[in-house]
Amino acid sequence: MATADASGALARVRRHPKATVAVVSVIGYVAVIGTFAGVFPIFPELTKGQVNLLSHAIAVVNTVATASLALGWYWIRQNEVRRHAAAMVTSFALILVFLVLYLLKVGGGPGEKQILIESTMFLGAYAGTVKAAYLGMLAIHIFLSVVSVPVVLYAITLAATHSVEELRSETPHRKVGRIAAGSWLLSLSLGVVTYVLLNWVYTYEFVQVSY
Repeated sequence: MATADASGALARVRRHPKATVAVVSVIGYVAVIGTFAGVFPIFPELTKGQVNLLSHAIAVVNTVATASLALGWYWIRQNEVRRHAAAMVTSFALILVFLVLYLLKVGGGPGEKQILIESTMFLGAYAGTVKAAYLGMLAIHIFLSVVSVPVVLYAITLAATHSVEELRSETPHRKVGRIAAGSWLLSLSLGVVTYVLLNWVYTYEFVQVSY
């Protein structure tokens, strides 16, 4: 019975990949926005040290995911489909780990009805230029993180519900995959760079503001 149910669900996803992606994307957006807004009081309160530790863990996860994505891109260009698939599944699994850690950091970091602000302290002769570059990279990272979600999910959904031959002949997986991998790779790379700038090159302070 369980196998039949799973097969039926997979068949429905195969027939309606865009609808599936839309539903999952909305759930993801609601989870993140709701956590930022504090409407999900399910997270344990974290100390500054624990928030820092989560930031480091997130950076490690994103770095490994970036490497996995780059390998997946390389392997598909070499027509090594199995390695490509394994790399992309690994990358997707790591992004799910990132999401859990990120929600825990956001949901547990601020106090009740407070928002946590990381204020970067740039010093030196080129402080203005460096800060502008940092904020620009951060903005691109956040933008791509948001808009790439449905594209990545669509590519993953097609891959999970079609054979290799079907992907190549019957679906836009190749085109969508290029867009998904490119935006995903750039977003992760910029996220790692901004993390390094914020945590290892410059410094930051925590400011809690009630709302």
